[in-house]
Amino acid sequence: MQTQGRKIYVAGHRGMVGAAIVRQLEKAGCRNIITRTHAQLDLTSQADVAAFFKAEQPDQVYLAAAKVGGIHANNAYPADFIYQNLMIQANVIHAAHTHGVHKLLFLGSSCIYPKAVAQPMREDALLTGVLEPTNEPYAVAKIAGIKLCESYNRQYGRDYRSVMPTNLYGPGDNYHLENSHVLPAMIRKFHLAKLAQAGDLDSIRRDEQAYGPIPADIRAMIGLDPAGTRLSGEVKVCLWGTGTPYREFLHVDDMAAASVFVLNLDDETYARNTQPMLSHINVGFGSDITIREAAHAVARQVGYQGSIEFDSTKPDGTFRKLMDSTRLQQLGWQARIDFDSGLETTYADYLSGYGRSSKQGQPA
Repeated sequence: MQTQGRKIYVAGHRGMVGAAIVRQLEKAGCRNIITRTHAQLDLTSQADVAAFFKAEQPDQVYLAAAKVGGIHANNAYPADFIYQNLMIQANVIHAAHTHGVHKLLFLGSSCIYPKAVAQPMREDALLTGVLEPTNEPYAVAKIAGIKLCESYNRQYGRDYRSVMPTNLYGPGDNYHLENSHVLPAMIRKFHLAKLAQAGDLDSIRRDEQAYGPIPADIRAMIGLDPAGTRLSGEVKVCLWGTGTPYREFLHVDDMAAASVFVLNLDDETYARNTQPMLSHINVGFGSDITIREAAHAVARQVGYQGSIEFDSTKPDGTFRKLMDSTRLQQLGWQARIDFDSGLETTYADYLSGYGRSSKQGQPA
């Protein structure tokens, strides 16, 4: 593997995807992996990023750092999402170029594609229509990241590649109930509801210490009083939307494996399967399920046996977001972790987080 013996910088190593990439690189025998926490290096600071690259001189870069979140977070903090992501991407990609890094992988998102787009979504659907309004600022930033990579390739002959994952889940996910994506939010809601059914106040308090505050609507849902000292009433789980939209879910360890695979494709193979101004590669599982089906799968995994309701007054988001991963499959890569197996490892990781102080909801 081309990564062995290289000095590799993984930006965003404390996030779910970045941590998985570090695990994948270590598994492949890489021993010279550079990381920095947000406290050590502010990626939104151009001067700090430039100084870091000058000092470290990495050979390869995986750009997994981003401000991420679900529908609520994207609706509530649009300026934060577009500004922070634009700055991180521009600073890291430009510093990589100016300090001689020839190979870089940028991680985007399936939200780059238009709201009304043929399913499954092909790479050439990019910039062909209006984006989903709930996460447009984040999507615009991710599109800019793709175009930054392509532009440095065209003007300077760099080898900066981009991969677009579908909805990711797995160990290290964010379970903050106001900032998380759909699956981790489900896992925590169902787990809290199971604890409430058992009358286990101590475990609910431990959950709050590990993963952040329980909002008022979730407290009401599980019958927890505002002071957190008493459980009463019927326990139920209420989820946003109608439950009818479809989502494709990819385990983060599969995503990490795909990332390393793509960056290490030989130049001729990569060039033959992409275009200079259409160079990104979709990474998906290959099939999707409804939100309702996902909810019942999570409930089974967690062991919750109570009522499940859907609030149709809340937004569904895009109705379907299935990736066309034909290009990646033709290159020789296929996802391996099925949904039930992935949920099992994810829930085990969630339970292992008890006792840790909460850092949920912070940028990766």
